[in-house]
Amino acid sequence: MQIISDQLRSGRKIIGFVPTMGFLHDGHASLIRKSKEQCDVTVVSIFVNPTQFAPNEDLESYPRDIESDKLLLRKNNVDFLFLPSAEEIYPPNFNTYVEVFGLTNKFEGEFRPTHFKGVTTIVAILCNIVKPHKTYFGQKDAQQACVIKKMIKDLQFDFDLVICPTVREPDGLAMSSRNAYLTNDDRQKALLLSQSLDEAKKLIDAGERNALIIVKKMNNNFIPEKSIHLNYISVVEVDSFSEADILEAGKSYFILIAAKVGKTRLIDNVLVHIK
Repeated sequence: MQIISDQLRSGRKIIGFVPTMGFLHDGHASLIRKSKEQCDVTVVSIFVNPTQFAPNEDLESYPRDIESDKLLLRKNNVDFLFLPSAEEIYPPNFNTYVEVFGLTNKFEGEFRPTHFKGVTTIVAILCNIVKPHKTYFGQKDAQQACVIKKMIKDLQFDFDLVICPTVREPDGLAMSSRNAYLTNDDRQKALLLSQSLDEAKKLIDAGERNALIIVKKMNNNFIPEKSIHLNYISVVEVDSFSEADILEAGKSYFILIAAKVGKTRLIDNVLVHIK
């Protein structure tokens, strides 16, 4: 892969890179389409990264379907699939990690303490192999994107980060490989996440600027639903991920939500711009 990337760069080709963990869906396809639009060559990696899973998480059961993934990649005219093994990425005696501090201590970092260290390490490794000019991530993992952006800035990585909008099912559920875990009943209950985000956005559009009121009204939606266990709901500033009290004109915020629906943990968010 490094040799191919060197050859592409020497031929002045712009390389777009979409790192994934496989079990691809239309959300991934939207990232691929954006890369195809902006770059000469698109590389997609599939690697279920063990270092971003805690021992009690779903590494072994994480959904995999490489043949279906290849069909989606061919359909979207991807130029290269990079499919490394865990042994190639983490050979014996591997002992080097990339870690961003501060941003990673809250929200997802609180519930998954080792997660972001694994994410930044694998993104650094993959980008050193693929040598892209642009990398593509989805807004659904908003905190992840913020952490990677900080890593790129601090370590002077020479590629641009492109964040693409969350892709949703027709009923509003954010697309995720983990949606495959949901039972039919849980699938319906999971809609409460996106519906609560929509309600929050409507409150803001109607003039509400108090983050505590917005969060409280969202929380109230989940009180009757005992099978959904909320991890957090918060309104944060886009770049710092610091929690907001009052939404200020001219600023942008994420409304974040994470919850366990049945046995499946889901995250979602909406981006709002205050006029």
